[in-house]
Amino acid sequence: MKIATLHDAIADHVHDGDMLAIEGFTAFICFAAAHEIIRQGRRDLVLVRMTPDLIYDQMIAAGCARKMVFSYLGNPGVGSLHCVRRAVEKGIPRPLEVEEYSHFGMVSRYMAGAADLPFFPLRSYMGADQPKVNPHIQFVESPFEGDVVAVVPPLNPDVAIIHAQRADPSGDTQIWGLLGVQKEVAFAAKRVIVVVEEIVDESVIRSDPNRTVIPGLLVDALVHEPWGAHPSYAQGYYDRDNQFYLEWDRISRDEAETQAWLDEWVYGVEDRASYLRKLEGQDPTLQQRLAPGEALSQPVNYGIYG
Repeated sequence: MKIATLHDAIADHVHDGDMLAIEGFTAFICFAAAHEIIRQGRRDLVLVRMTPDLIYDQMIAAGCARKMVFSYLGNPGVGSLHCVRRAVEKGIPRPLEVEEYSHFGMVSRYMAGAADLPFFPLRSYMGADQPKVNPHIQFVESPFEGDVVAVVPPLNPDVAIIHAQRADPSGDTQIWGLLGVQKEVAFAAKRVIVVVEEIVDESVIRSDPNRTVIPGLLVDALVHEPWGAHPSYAQGYYDRDNQFYLEWDRISRDEAETQAWLDEWVYGVEDRASYLRKLEGQDPTLQQRLAPGEALSQPVNYGIYG
């Protein structure tokens, strides 16, 4: 049975020392899964993500990671990730190794992993400084044109965690709005956990098949967790909580205050439902404040199909 609680999905599929990718570009960032990983005390993880923003800042503050593989790094629109900086610069709470690529370098690594390729060629590193500090970026001669191109190795995480709007009980997963590399990481990973706002009947998925980004055959565990992406957003379900991103900048500047926040909002709650109740108790206007409004797409006639 693919449907599981978030606790069980993490317990079964995320292990100490794993290479873990929690993807989603600005939207669909599964903070619920990250918090459950922290609660279960995972250690020595290699955290992989194109944009390791607050979600990995919190996991690194909790001591979950030994290494991070990434492209852009920062609190979007706000500034630095202070927990990452403390780990890299001072080894607090533990030293953190970093391996940096361009955005397209990370996309290329996922695509190579998804297609079982030995490497992926790209031109964007020509004249750049990153290859000087990252030995995984190499250069080869093209067998067709004779010129030199950069190559990056495949990326095959042990486990990928993806948040989405909806899936059917078989795990066929639909996402709409701002997409990242959810499809590529799902095909590249050895195990896949999908967390959704809704589990719907198969007929709903079949009625609009072009929204299906991840086929159920790739999904090892399917979790129903409403508001699982907060403070990021799920298009059509709730908006991004910009207030939280600003507040995290203040909290995370101080190590003691960061640990106090983790104690209260991660270790101090049993699960995501408890987190949400606590959040709404503190901010009764939360759902109203982050209500997405309505912007319906036009219906599509798929005609007759077998």
